[in-house]
Amino acid sequence: MKIVVLGLSITSSWGNGHATTYRGLLREMDRRGHEILFLERDARWYEAHRDLPEPPFCRTLLYGSLDELFSEYGPEICDADCVIVGSYVYQGIEVGKWVSRHAKGIKAFYDIDTPVTLAALARGECQYLSEDLIPCYDLYLSFTGGPTLDHLERHYGSRAARPLYCSVDPLVHFPMPVTPRWDLGYLGTYSDDRQPGLEQLLFQAASHWRKGRFVVAGAQYPASLNWPENTHHIEHLPPECHSEFYSSQRFTLNLTRRQMLVAGYSPSVRLFEAAACAVPVVSDRWPGLEEFFTPGEEILVASSAEEMLRFLQRFPEEERRAIGERARARVLGHHSAACRAEELEEYLTAL
Repeated sequence: MKIVVLGLSITSSWGNGHATTYRGLLREMDRRGHEILFLERDARWYEAHRDLPEPPFCRTLLYGSLDELFSEYGPEICDADCVIVGSYVYQGIEVGKWVSRHAKGIKAFYDIDTPVTLAALARGECQYLSEDLIPCYDLYLSFTGGPTLDHLERHYGSRAARPLYCSVDPLVHFPMPVTPRWDLGYLGTYSDDRQPGLEQLLFQAASHWRKGRFVVAGAQYPASLNWPENTHHIEHLPPECHSEFYSSQRFTLNLTRRQMLVAGYSPSVRLFEAAACAVPVVSDRWPGLEEFFTPGEEILVASSAEEMLRFLQRFPEEERRAIGERARARVLGHHSAACRAEELEEYLTAL
């Protein structure tokens, strides 16, 4: 198939997980014989942080305005077998309406932020999707599964809402033979609604265990933030450094944004990435977690600093390694980029 994707970014992973998702998925779609064009808005904040300016698995073109997008690349959009518009695309409503009117092939919306999208729609504040646009898409691909899919079809009139969860790229995320430098780490951009979890499960644990070694990697943390003395902060970590980062931790922390927690069935990209590196993950609690990992066998769950410290200080080393290995096997078998490409192809051929 000839597939056109209009997404937030594939050239820059700075401050967003979209690029990592698109890179793995589209590389695997290319391997399956599909011809892909990725169209990306030329954003100033990504310009200085393009860690993959020319992906080898798809043709990538930048545009500066909607006029340029439609005049220069409109014919390719119109003639594609499938056009996928992603969440958070700048002027995404205008893009989606143009695509729905002119594209001849399958029209799909790929929501990498489904609970955030639905919350914004309820407030009338979503900048990239409107209620009247949802039925115009033949397919609604969602990072969130479970009851949300039924809600999209019944309440918003989606023609077909299907889960296309985030995934991991085994070529980028894998165990590395390094000695752990930190007892607990976290990888994620600053978020107001994740910060309480970070402070409870990592900051408080670090403050109570002064001999422990902790690390947080991610951009946009406030300069005024009071970091524990034994917690190291890394401003930005490109994808090619993630494996070494995870492998350098005894345990890693997974945190869920408030909307994802409420909706449930919303695994994060970082969750799968860490598991692929065979690092034991300690997650906050959220509905549907057991659909992706078996708690106690493939993942650990903590609700307080005390529970976290029990894992960090008392967990048997042999079992720690075993949990990481079991999680890696689960991810590679069910949540790799290749698995997602196969699922996407099945959805498209079924329409």
